[in-house]
Amino acid sequence: MEEIQNMYAHMGIDSEIYAYGEAVLKTLAGRFRQIDEIAEYNQLKVINAMQKCQVSEACLLGTSGYGYNDLGRDTLEAVYAKIFHTEDALVRPQITCGTHALALALMSNLRPGDELLSPVGKPYDTLEEVIGIRPSKGSLAEYGISYRQVDLLADGSFDYDAIRAAIGERTRLVTIQRSKGYQTRPTFSVGQIGELIAFVKGIKPDLICMVDNCYGEFVETAEPGDVGADMVVGSLIKNPGGGLAPIGGYIAGRKACVENAAYRLTSPGLGKEVGASLGILKDFYQGLFLAPTVTASALKGAIFAANLYEGLGYAVVPDGSESRHDIIQAVTFGTPEAVIAFCQGIQAAAPVDSHVTPEGWDMPGYDSQVIMAAGAFVSGSSIELSADAPIKPPYAVYFQGGLTWQHAKFGILKSLQSLVNRGLLDKNSLKL
Repeated sequence: MEEIQNMYAHMGIDSEIYAYGEAVLKTLAGRFRQIDEIAEYNQLKVINAMQKCQVSEACLLGTSGYGYNDLGRDTLEAVYAKIFHTEDALVRPQITCGTHALALALMSNLRPGDELLSPVGKPYDTLEEVIGIRPSKGSLAEYGISYRQVDLLADGSFDYDAIRAAIGERTRLVTIQRSKGYQTRPTFSVGQIGELIAFVKGIKPDLICMVDNCYGEFVETAEPGDVGADMVVGSLIKNPGGGLAPIGGYIAGRKACVENAAYRLTSPGLGKEVGASLGILKDFYQGLFLAPTVTASALKGAIFAANLYEGLGYAVVPDGSESRHDIIQAVTFGTPEAVIAFCQGIQAAAPVDSHVTPEGWDMPGYDSQVIMAAGAFVSGSSIELSADAPIKPPYAVYFQGGLTWQHAKFGILKSLQSLVNRGLLDKNSLKL
């Protein structure tokens, strides 16, 4: 429609950039249809879980104080367990972020003398201080818990021989990060995660397998709980919060593992029995209800970005045709100027703080300056349109989110416009 193109022009998108984006979109109809089918399945799965657990109006009200007998909180945890096909779940606003959820799962299920193994290479930056790779107060290392890592093979696959050799008497817990983090490796599918879990448990059956599920929820029809994960961990201000959850995290898994986490979150002897929901349960429930379609919008944005930037010669992970297992799209620019320009374009497309110019800063938990574009309704919410990058080689940016596909599309075009405006990309290259 001419009116739509005129609106894009009014909002700063050149006609050449708009035309290039439309040409890319024409090639993606089949991919988008597949995403919609997965979203439909997952939407039905969420509704079914809510119905089976008898979610009622009373569940939306919440409690204060100690939170004893919080019907909504306890029912929500039953809903999460049913969706993720696990024995139990801990879903709490007292879990402040994804890193906190992961730290809670690790610290509650490891004991002094145990060893933590990552068979998928380096963990996400903020976990380095949790583990003690970089010294920090209260790390696992300070409690006498050691760490071992097996790097992936050059093609991004698991090094099974090295993993077998790394599993020893002290190995207690295996952590599997599904998404790529600040790396340009592939994200693992649920099927691949299941193969890895089966392999390590074949060597040592009592190993606890924890999956960092951040950015992966509802991308496929299956979740890590379907393939043997003992704990599935994530953040509510990513996929499962649907853009409405204002805080929170979850740990779904075996009852014993979840119980350990509950005792660590609150207190020995109290566990899941306390923890007021403080009036935000409606947002948790409604966000979860919306999560499959919100995730689908973010996926469409990621695939659009991959194809758009791949067509311009940039290295992208995943590439434009690969199957998707999380909502993150990595684009390697090779220069800090391009990374900064991209993020500033994403910020300029935001509904909140679009007038703000993001710059790199020394963010807690990271070993280099990080730039973050996040004009969000919920501070730091990365299911909303956002992008971030460490300002260091190979100068790759990580794009994710978009509560609606239309907003994701606008943000990606705005990032391209930012590169053109700064003289980092020639408009004459905008051809398929």
